[in-house]
Amino acid sequence: MGSGVALFTLSFLLAAHHAHSAIGVNWGTLSFHKLRPSTVVDLLKANKITKVKLFDSNPDALRALMGTGIQVMISIPNELLSTFSSDLFVQQNLSRFMGKGGADIRYVAVGNEPFLTSYGGAYQNYVVPAMVNLQQSLVKANLASYVKLVVPCNADAYESNVPSQGTFRPELTQIMTQLVSFLNSNGSPFVVNIYPFLSLYQNSDFPQDFAFFEGSSHPVLDGPNVYYNAFDGNFDTLVSALAKIGYGQMSIVIGEIGWPTDGAVGANLTAARVFNQGLINHLLSNKGTPLRPGSPPMDVYLFGLLDEGAKSTLPGNFERHWGIFSFDGQAKYRLNLGLGNRGLKNAENVQYLPSRWCVAHPEKDMTQVTDHLRLACSQADCTTLNDGGSCSQLGEKDNISYAFNSYYQLQMQNEKSCDFDGLGMVTFLDPSVGDCRFLVGVTDKSSSASELMARWDIYHICIGLVVWALTRCYIL
Repeated sequence: MGSGVALFTLSFLLAAHHAHSAIGVNWGTLSFHKLRPSTVVDLLKANKITKVKLFDSNPDALRALMGTGIQVMISIPNELLSTFSSDLFVQQNLSRFMGKGGADIRYVAVGNEPFLTSYGGAYQNYVVPAMVNLQQSLVKANLASYVKLVVPCNADAYESNVPSQGTFRPELTQIMTQLVSFLNSNGSPFVVNIYPFLSLYQNSDFPQDFAFFEGSSHPVLDGPNVYYNAFDGNFDTLVSALAKIGYGQMSIVIGEIGWPTDGAVGANLTAARVFNQGLINHLLSNKGTPLRPGSPPMDVYLFGLLDEGAKSTLPGNFERHWGIFSFDGQAKYRLNLGLGNRGLKNAENVQYLPSRWCVAHPEKDMTQVTDHLRLACSQADCTTLNDGGSCSQLGEKDNISYAFNSYYQLQMQNEKSCDFDGLGMVTFLDPSVGDCRFLVGVTDKSSSASELMARWDIYHICIGLVVWALTRCYIL
């Protein structure tokens, strides 16, 4: 699930039982409008984020994290597991960034959900050999005692009708036993991604209230244990599966969990806030689960930090809308992370493109617009226009404007990108409607350069408008 560059953790102490837990947030970078790494790091620091996971080993992100004290997890993408050189990887992605004043790299994720059913076993045989080789390279670099290896797994790695009967999928039993033995011997946790939203999205019979943390009219009875939410049930299914291969006390980290805000029925701001706040409150209560009372997961990482408008929509349009912040680092809803702040703090000093938008020309016939819409939405993000999206209730002309503007901002407001054979025009009036936001892109250019470019572009647009107005007057 979580593709992108990074995942962050907000640390807090749970006093009861002296348990230490952390709330995490994935930071993905599959976006058309990327914030500068320094801006994102400032956002993390403002929200007291103390841990970060990169879904690769992005050097710009690592440089921005140097000297911050933020703990880092880097990753090796699945497609590299069969070919990467472990010695070279350690040298290029660990050693050169670590040390005094460097990045505090604590974990390397070997793949991401490599045992996912839909992969058909394509990566399955590469995981353990890659870990063994990487561990040897860590030993040679004198990093093995500090940097730990993990393998984020999808919850489909295990199965059961009730939590106490949880087992790993039969075809995974042998490799999971090898993997967990390796993790245990090196002091690493088992990392799993759990998504109650997907259970609800994929199964119309799934009780909606069971996906949240406010109690359920459809609890699951499992002997003496009663489960009132999907998270506890899923977690304990994993606990049972681990116990059946001899590791019932294995430390568990939730690598990804969250709720999208757009792109599907049930994906909205209210549901996302209720789910994420409920999860955080559940963890802060230190109740744990029926099979692990008083022992919440070691760490839990919310998915995700920022929206990712360039992600694949194959699983669903909601894939681009998991962020607790929008693509530009602005909080979408109120969320108390248990860190003393009652709400999220927005990113500061974000460098936006000029405040202008591309819209459908009000006086032009749009009967020939289809090919232009197809072009715009094939390259930019139009997922909010689909059923369940925040812009799905727009009229036809506004739909066209939204698509035009998405493409225009993607093209960094290039004047020609708003032409569409004369069907588009630039406006300085925000065309946003209700909850449907017509975005303005961001730039990584300096503020002074952006202002100079904006003035020059505005000059050209104004000249164009004057010429158009004079032409209209002459015709009249």
